[in-house]
Amino acid sequence: MSSKISKSKSTSSKPVASSAKTNKNASGECQVFTCQFEVFGHVQGVFFRKANELGITGWCMNTTQGTVKGMLEGSLDQLTDMKYWLQHKGSPRSVIEKAVFSENESLPINNFKLFSIRR
Repeated sequence: MSSKISKSKSTSSKPVASSAKTNKNASGECQVFTCQFEVFGHVQGVFFRKANELGITGWCMNTTQGTVKGMLEGSLDQLTDMKYWLQHKGSPRSVIEKAVFSENESLPINNFKLFSIRR
């Protein structure tokens, strides 16, 4: 795990449907959260179409250690769904050994407009 990801922990909660309750702030606006992640195993072929399906923004990249790391942004429900997918499903060609996530942090606004793959 990269030393840049602090307070990391694995999650194993069940996914919550994206159409379920949304997290709103006092003004009634959707609250945005972020977390960093790193996925271990045979994950170089992992694709992130799922992030786009869930409405997640952020980025991912392959590392020289053979992992995939990145940042997720979205509602708590969206992050929960994506974490579950990364930890238990992944792409058809991936073999996930483990996925590690930083604590969720609240953001005033999204930092990213879409989900991208960094090279």
